[in-house]
Amino acid sequence: MTQNQRREYLIKALLKEHPENLKIKIPSGEQEQKALLRSLFNIRMPLPAAEELLTIQDAYLREETHQKGITIAEHLQPMQPELYLWRGDITSLKCDGIVNAANSRMLGCFCPNHGCIDNAVHTFAGLQLRLACAELMRAQGRAEETGKAKITSAYNLPCRYILHTVGPIIRGRLTLKDCELLASCYRSCLELADQYELKNIAFCCISTGEFHFPNDRAAQIAVQTVKEYKKKTQSRIEVIFNVFKQLDYAIYRELLQAD
Repeated sequence: MTQNQRREYLIKALLKEHPENLKIKIPSGEQEQKALLRSLFNIRMPLPAAEELLTIQDAYLREETHQKGITIAEHLQPMQPELYLWRGDITSLKCDGIVNAANSRMLGCFCPNHGCIDNAVHTFAGLQLRLACAELMRAQGRAEETGKAKITSAYNLPCRYILHTVGPIIRGRLTLKDCELLASCYRSCLELADQYELKNIAFCCISTGEFHFPNDRAAQIAVQTVKEYKKKTQSRIEVIFNVFKQLDYAIYRELLQAD
């Protein structure tokens, strides 16, 4: 099947899961079809899917990622020993583990075509990820606490694992508790990564953006916490600070060049 055929198959298959969706007209344009398919991925509940659907989905998503271009972590140049700064799409990074900024439900973003990292990670990992997260949450029996971490397979992403952490949401003035919880997110992910013997891990900018943590303070906490953890534990894990915006790139570059 061509990529166009896979996309049309997936759209039709997902629409058929709910008869009320059959009235939706499939657009002819490629970008419009991609937006529709992503929205269908985003709103789908964590339910098993047919083997044929998953096989075609996997082929489609891996080709999409290949077309975007895959960045290999081992080819990056360190800013400091075992510390890296990279600006790019974290879903296209080939490394041992990436960190997803999740919410307390841990099921991914259900808002169609939303721009958050949780949406992107679940979209390009595939339907299997939401189901796996749902199973973890059923076993836990309660919402995920802020500052903790969970690990899953990465499914169709080029990395091996996804580490999911819930950062603090800032609703007013930044507090010491907020800062402590953000630091806990980084420590929890590092501890889990070392437990799974990951060689490297890529952190997104946890709690910035949708959760409104100030970018500069968040970066300071990220760098400080990683350095303190590595010094205390003697961990040799390589840490990639992944940013998407130029603002964050400039902040992290200044912090990492200062030492």
